[in-house]
Amino acid sequence: MEMLIEILVNVLLAALIAGVIKFAFKSISRSAREDERLRSDWADFIEAAPARDWTYERRAPGRATEYCGVGPMPGKGSNLTAWHYTAGELRGRSFKCFEYRYTNPLDATTEGGNRKLTYESVFLVSTPGSGAYLHIGRPGKFDRMLGRGPRKLIDVPEFDEKFRVDRRDEDFVRNILTDDVRAFLLADPRGEKNPLRVRDDELFTWYTGILTPQNIEDRLNYLCDVLDRIPENAWASA
Repeated sequence: MEMLIEILVNVLLAALIAGVIKFAFKSISRSAREDERLRSDWADFIEAAPARDWTYERRAPGRATEYCGVGPMPGKGSNLTAWHYTAGELRGRSFKCFEYRYTNPLDATTEGGNRKLTYESVFLVSTPGSGAYLHIGRPGKFDRMLGRGPRKLIDVPEFDEKFRVDRRDEDFVRNILTDDVRAFLLADPRGEKNPLRVRDDELFTWYTGILTPQNIEDRLNYLCDVLDRIPENAWASA
């Protein structure tokens, strides 16, 4: 009986090991296919960009530095590299987008002892005029821990429930967050997933993850959709 149990245990152990190896092999194969597809997508994008008068730099040292303090970017830095740095015009507005990479000391190291890279994708579109500081995003449990202070409501219950609005100019907020803008942000699924930030004459959004050609137009169109609903005189009064 003991021999039979030992045989069963060995069989189960062998099956488990085989299953782990098979899963690892599939994961590696899937990752390789995804990497190959992404390289192919970027090759197609780079080839098509000149026809749209878009410029593209795979690696642009120093280009990300001017955006320190915006969204996921560090508060300060020098010669920060922007990856897949793309600039041009879409729907009559100039834009820029790029991928920023950094190592988080809190993240686990890889097998080789190197820390895992964190990827942040940043998008910005020009606005008709300069605006005061404004950040619109989802409220978070750790807002106070992160130094964001107490929430300031705009006295529109449905909007206040779903969004946190940080600002320095109350008049500018009222001029920006019209009924049309609030209705759009509440109804469009992109509103919940994509924070918005005004800095001077630019409107930003971002997400954590690698930049892909497919996401470029999606995020830029989202910013343009927001701007289409903001009255131009809102910027003149800022």
